[in-house]
Amino acid sequence: MTFTPHGQHWIAGTRVGSDSTFSSAPATGSGFDFSAGSPELVSQACAAADAAFAGFAATSREDRAKLLNTIADEIDARGDQITEIGSAETGLPEARLQGERGRTTGQLRLFAEHILKGDYLDRRHDAALPDRQPLPRPDLRMMQRPVGPVAVFGASNFPLAFSTAGGDTAAALAAGCPVVVKGHGAHPGTGEIVADAIVAALDKLGMDAGIFSLVQGGTRAVGEALVTDPRIKAVGFTGSLGGGRALYDLCAKRPDPIPFFGELGSVNPMFVLPEAAVARGAELGTGWAGSLTMGVGQFCTNPGIAIVVDGPEADAFTAAATEGLKAVAGQTMLTDGMADAYRSGARKVSEGAGVKSLLTTACEGRSAAPYLFEVSADDWIANEQLSEEVFGPLGLVIRVKDAAQMQAVAASFKGQLTATLQMDDGDIDLARALLPVLERMAGRVLANGFPTGVEVCDAMVHGGPYPASTNFGATSVGTLSIRRFLRPVCYQNLPDALLPADLRDL
Repeated sequence: MTFTPHGQHWIAGTRVGSDSTFSSAPATGSGFDFSAGSPELVSQACAAADAAFAGFAATSREDRAKLLNTIADEIDARGDQITEIGSAETGLPEARLQGERGRTTGQLRLFAEHILKGDYLDRRHDAALPDRQPLPRPDLRMMQRPVGPVAVFGASNFPLAFSTAGGDTAAALAAGCPVVVKGHGAHPGTGEIVADAIVAALDKLGMDAGIFSLVQGGTRAVGEALVTDPRIKAVGFTGSLGGGRALYDLCAKRPDPIPFFGELGSVNPMFVLPEAAVARGAELGTGWAGSLTMGVGQFCTNPGIAIVVDGPEADAFTAAATEGLKAVAGQTMLTDGMADAYRSGARKVSEGAGVKSLLTTACEGRSAAPYLFEVSADDWIANEQLSEEVFGPLGLVIRVKDAAQMQAVAASFKGQLTATLQMDDGDIDLARALLPVLERMAGRVLANGFPTGVEVCDAMVHGGPYPASTNFGATSVGTLSIRRFLRPVCYQNLPDALLPADLRDL
């Protein structure tokens, strides 16, 4: 059955309209009208979240796990409708939307399983030592506790896995924090139907409706009102460097500064080491082209830059990459704005000193086709603008003179989500020299693969030093992401009746 959006916000279990509206701009089909958010609606949602916090924070891990699993069930029950409207709004193929829905429900269920184990609470107990000299020690117990209501900003490039019920929301709910979501204007219908699923799950379990709210659209003032509302205690964000930095600064300037967990931008450099280039340079070039164009290059882990030692092997690598990219036809980007930004970014790269165009294309409207450029390491190091992310299927090859200059290029990068080593056994010494630089640069270092695609699991890190993210000690993917919305609390000499249930038997 086709889904027709009701076009309203969800404020603590109630559909709420507003006088101001906006229309969606889908890749295919007709748009729909949606109520636009306002600071007043944000305040209502935050008040409901704050009122729900104490009760939700006190729920058992079993009850929160049941909520996460029920949300996943409700999303799956709407699966075909989610795929239909998600594909229409974003232009993403149905298979991609189905896979992303599986990732979304999978991480909800993973977080449910994870919190049931209890390890994430990091519980500690130092028993009282009343006879210790020269001073006795009190009974001390510690565990992680939820921070309070969390604001989540839906992402443009992942309408499911990083949006309404995505990783930030799932992590906050798992921690025991109510959530207020600011829906992304690129896919409001998709955001709405997923919000319907969350509301239905809360209602089915008889839980406080204030645990979740969705505010759609609106001006920049809506986002600003959300991160500055005193009842919000942390923010999850995936988006542009400019927008994220503006919100981060607002969080820092609050009378009570709060953590802003923003995933902002990354070019994800790939280092093709000499022996690997000799053995399989052309193969790596072809593989890189496939990774660059996956999802029209609209992945935050897209490996936009390849570093290779100048010479015949670099020629074979770039020739194979060029041929691979030529074979990729233009594809629809998520929004008209993204397509415009992609073309603008490609133009800036092409105008850089010493930059040579290997593949240029004609992109019009919402369609994007690959670009490929190359530059010497000397010109790269001299032009910081070349290190800026271009969101889309654009690749830049940096030709270095030797292994020493490859290390110099590695040291020139700012913070990244990923860094990749394409290497063979003979490259171990160079890889060993590069590794400390890459560890300092990136949240995930991988060998002989491509970083597009992020496994949702215990060991994954999706974050990195600024500007990849605003908090290098956190991840927005994997079970460790729950820790962003917790803080340690120590209980000294409290009677068992006052302790959280998870500490009483410790």
